[in-house]
Amino acid sequence: MATPVGDLVVVASERSLRGVLWGDDDNEWKRAAIDRQVVTFERSNVIDQTISQLSEYFDGARQRFDLPLEPIGTAFQAIVWKSLTKIEFGSTVSYSEQSETIGRPSAVRAVASANGRNPISIVIPCHRVIAASGGLGGFAGGLDAKRWLLNHEESINGQLARAAS
Repeated sequence: MATPVGDLVVVASERSLRGVLWGDDDNEWKRAAIDRQVVTFERSNVIDQTISQLSEYFDGARQRFDLPLEPIGTAFQAIVWKSLTKIEFGSTVSYSEQSETIGRPSAVRAVASANGRNPISIVIPCHRVIAASGGLGGFAGGLDAKRWLLNHEESINGQLARAAS
């Protein structure tokens, strides 16, 4: 899928989304997202829904995703990734704030590592987590993509605020 932040690869089982991956990635979490099963390059209902919802997001018409998710990871990663889905559109939190949210305030580095292994970029919005200093931190799609996503969400929130007043 071509997007304003680069090509994305959508990976799904018959029933759920497994990955929204950066087109040029080839690392262990991308391979894990396809679960070592035979991969067929076919369109499916889940893939079509994902492409549609991502297109709406990039067009500024969608702030929340409504997709069946099944990221592959450890129990700890699942907790961290679930907490990401609770970060509001256009908002950011620090890695330490996210660690506190999941009840593991001393696990900042482990939380940051889990965020870095998030296989469902944008839909599970790890781009909304930044360094406590206000710096962007890391991002699988690169810092330019992270900056674009955050600016996009901030711009949409600004437009909505102006329309409401």
